[in-house]
Amino acid sequence: MAVTIKDIAKQVGVAPSTVSRVINGSAVISQETKDKIMKAMVEMDYHPNSLARNFANGSTYAIGLVIDASDDNTFSNAFFNRSVYAIETVVQENGYNLLITNDRDDDKRSSVEKLVFEKKVDGIILPSSSATPKLIRLLKKNNFPFIILGEPEIEKNETSWVDVNNALGSETAVKHLYQNGYQKIAFILENRTTVFAKNRVEGYEKALEEKGCGEKEDYIKDCGGKVENAFEITKELLRQANAPDAILCSNNVIAYQVLCALKEINVSTPNDVGVMTFDNYPFSEYMDPPLSVVDVDTFRLGEQAATNLIKKIQNADYENQQTIIATKLIIRESTKGKTK
Repeated sequence: MAVTIKDIAKQVGVAPSTVSRVINGSAVISQETKDKIMKAMVEMDYHPNSLARNFANGSTYAIGLVIDASDDNTFSNAFFNRSVYAIETVVQENGYNLLITNDRDDDKRSSVEKLVFEKKVDGIILPSSSATPKLIRLLKKNNFPFIILGEPEIEKNETSWVDVNNALGSETAVKHLYQNGYQKIAFILENRTTVFAKNRVEGYEKALEEKGCGEKEDYIKDCGGKVENAFEITKELLRQANAPDAILCSNNVIAYQVLCALKEINVSTPNDVGVMTFDNYPFSEYMDPPLSVVDVDTFRLGEQAATNLIKKIQNADYENQQTIIATKLIIRESTKGKTK
């Protein structure tokens, strides 16, 4: 027969309600009593009935993470993997389980709506791409806790979100390149229409303006969502009459394509063209030459998102917060300076 709370209470010499409060962490109990109860639970091989506990306090002890599984690159994306690992770590440490759901609709209701209306989770983490006006209205109407991973395009001040300081990241990257003698800096992005890409372009243009260069729109190139396009874009840039002498890349894969293109046309890095990228992980330091980077702490991004959501779940008065994670420069051979 399974051990019950009453069995634990009898063993320790306390009321069953005291054991229940220790399990749920719902009241102040002396550490000595807690220790005795926890020891008895181990010795008697007692496992709390989480389903009964959830019914009692109205909590699922689960957090939902929304992803776009229709994108083949989602699970191979290092940014995604490190952020999810951080989210999972925080969630487990706080006694919750992580439920990952695909952001898609069926004939009746989206997967996110099902989580909300069927009360399968206590809160959700949304990528900014999934934070549509319809979904935001739904969550707010139901007072359902949520955090957006990445700065959203809408209701920026009326929602809680976590993002890296993309504008400052590109601004400091451009200034570093100038300090090392590069004067004509191009910027290749995977998709310029996203919020984080727009912020990066903003920082890039700000740095150019401070250097008195003005906007160089012909130096900003969009891969149209296909990173392999960076290979031909690089060769096109170098064929221009006013060819750039440095290229800032929005991620590691674009940087790899840039280096391959430069080698094909016998352009030396860093002596002729400096190359710098966002994201240190996973392989920027292993490229030839090793790349200088704007390091984006994707682990901390996921960690902060999960931490803020749990605070929101546990405190009904938690106010919306917008959290910006700092970036940092890691300087390597690819931007050591032009040949004089």
